[in-house]
Amino acid sequence: MRNEPLLNRIPYEEFDYQTLLDAIKGYAQPRMKISSLLAKGAIIRVKKGLYVFGESQRRGPYCRELLANLIYGPSYVSLEYALHYHGLTPERVETMTSVTCGRSRTFYTPVGTFSFRMIPLEAFRTGMDRVELAGGRAFLIAIPEKALADRIVADRGAGITTQKELHDYLLTNLRIDPASLRGLDQARLAEIGRHYRSRRVKLLADLVGRLCKSGKVA
Repeated sequence: MRNEPLLNRIPYEEFDYQTLLDAIKGYAQPRMKISSLLAKGAIIRVKKGLYVFGESQRRGPYCRELLANLIYGPSYVSLEYALHYHGLTPERVETMTSVTCGRSRTFYTPVGTFSFRMIPLEAFRTGMDRVELAGGRAFLIAIPEKALADRIVADRGAGITTQKELHDYLLTNLRIDPASLRGLDQARLAEIGRHYRSRRVKLLADLVGRLCKSGKVA
């Protein structure tokens, strides 16, 4: 089945249950039609009420970042995935990582794993950016400084008490691009640290400031 004409009424690769119902409203038994589309692989249920097109219907890639925002909220993409997205770390991250002010959760779906880590509400409210997509859609993602702050706060097992220990951790454990450290905004990091009330984030802000003043990459 290459093309299901009724699905042409759905403009984007990611869609909710109401959009799907509107596309098949001419059917006497829409629930049975949805079950048939799922069985044939024409559509894939990511979670209850949220779908993407299957391979036979897909016109382009679906947006995993947008799916992350929709799967569980309030949330925005951060941590390891956002660090790679912003070019701070080299490895591609398979799990879509996000932060939330709700409880931590992980969703295993047909289109991948989506992990959500709870952070304090005050820290959640700062350091996010809105990325515009076609058709007025958008997803939320942490700015580079917030993604890194979220990551170092999350690693509670790392015994970091000095700038040197933090510097070694960033380059060795997280494999942060050394040149990227100088590109971070010290003032933003300091603000994030105040919202987080985190000594580690303050340490990171101080480290970035020292690197910038010294003119050294790392």
